[in-house]
Amino acid sequence: MVVGNPIYRTAAEASKYRQLTFTCLDTMLTRTGETSDMPKQPCKEGIMANVRFPTCWDGKTLDAPNHSDHVAYPASGTFESGGACPSTHPVRIPQVFYEVVWDTRKFNDKALWPDDGSQPFVWSYGDFTGYGTHGDYVFGWKGDALQRAMDSNCDGACPTLKTQSIATGNLCKQDKKVAENIDGWLSELPGAIVVTGPQPGNSTGALIPSVLRFVGSN
Repeated sequence: MVVGNPIYRTAAEASKYRQLTFTCLDTMLTRTGETSDMPKQPCKEGIMANVRFPTCWDGKTLDAPNHSDHVAYPASGTFESGGACPSTHPVRIPQVFYEVVWDTRKFNDKALWPDDGSQPFVWSYGDFTGYGTHGDYVFGWKGDALQRAMDSNCDGACPTLKTQSIATGNLCKQDKKVAENIDGWLSELPGAIVVTGPQPGNSTGALIPSVLRFVGSN
């Protein structure tokens, strides 16, 4: 299941996926003030990307060719508010929801930001706006593990499943597959990806100049 599109660069395009948002964290518990584009001000505790997958299924197709059309968001409201599913996708399904926190605190000094005050961050696929945010869900639950977790109404602790600590999970690492510089200040994005989309002071969607105006971090 796929939600969002990395080539989107406008609010109109991103509105198709209205539950892909960003939260500017004042504290780690901040859960208000979501926006569909990148926060435009320094965020005390970092930037959180919220990826909510659609919660309505057409009842027939296990997977669409584009991995998206078989599911939809509620016709109105949200999953959390109990919004009704559209007639084209009448079957309500559990919600998959990612909260991804990016630690941008070391870049909160606006002296590091572009002279025009615009926000300095860019996604690795060349998106300065944030409208191209997206997520993939690949089902990897073993056997009936997910059904047992749902039947037990697991929330946090889940005795019916075998679990491991975060520290143990973090021991699983992949060796570097591509030899390229990804640390510190960069003159271009890894892979020579070009930053595209409407930029501050430019509504035509022209490319950013070759000297990138963003903060890069590992």
